[in-house]
Amino acid sequence: MDVTVKTKRKEEILQAFQFRHATKLFDASRKITDEDFAFILETGRLSPSSIGFEPWKFLIVQNPEFRQRLSEVSSGAKRQLATASHFIVILARTDASYNSPYAEYMLKEVQNMPDDVFELTSAAYGNFQNNQGFLQNAKTLLDWASKQTYIALGNMMTAAAQIGIDSCPIEGFNYAEVHRILEEAGLLEDGAWDVSVMAAFGYRAEEPHREKSRQSIEQITHWIN
Repeated sequence: MDVTVKTKRKEEILQAFQFRHATKLFDASRKITDEDFAFILETGRLSPSSIGFEPWKFLIVQNPEFRQRLSEVSSGAKRQLATASHFIVILARTDASYNSPYAEYMLKEVQNMPDDVFELTSAAYGNFQNNQGFLQNAKTLLDWASKQTYIALGNMMTAAAQIGIDSCPIEGFNYAEVHRILEEAGLLEDGAWDVSVMAAFGYRAEEPHREKSRQSIEQITHWIN
C-alpha cells in the first residue's frame, strides 16, 4: 500500500475511534439506511472466530412491542431500546464443542473440509477445547462461545463509527428474563443459542458531555524483548 494512502487510512481509523462513544440516547427521528446497516452486519459476519466456528447469531430487534418487553428487563438499555435506529441481541452457540453436529456442519459444509482433514482438525480442536477447560460443562462452553461474539461486536461498532454511525454495547440486562422472552418467542431454537450481549446503533441525540479519556499507551503495554 502506498505510504500516503496508508497514513490517511490510519488517520481515518483513529478518528473513528475518537468519534465512537457509548451512546445512551439516540435521535429517534434518524434511521440508518438499509445499505449502511447491511455493511455493519457484514463486518460482523466476516469477523474472525476460533477455528472459524462463527458461534454467533444477530437478532435485529425492530418490533416496538418486542423492544418494550426487553426494555422492562434491561435496565442498561431502556433509552437505547426506545430511541436506537437498530437494536441487536447477539446470541452465542451453546453446542460449539469439537464433536457437535454444529461443528461438523461448520467444518464440512461451510468450510468444505474433506473427510480426512475434518477428522484431523476435529481431533486437534478437541484437544484444544479440553486443555482450555471449555468442555467441563455447558456454562464453560457457552462462556467460550460468548467471548467470540465480542469480536464481532467490536468490529461492527468500529465499522459503524467509520461511516459516522453511533453505537452502544450493552450488558445491563436481566439474563434470565431476556432468556425467557427469547425462548418463549422460539428464538433460541430449542436451546441451540443463548444470550451473550446487546448493541444499539443509530445517531446520537447529543454530543458527549466529556472528552474521551484513556490511560496512556505506556500504562497499558509491557514489551518483552
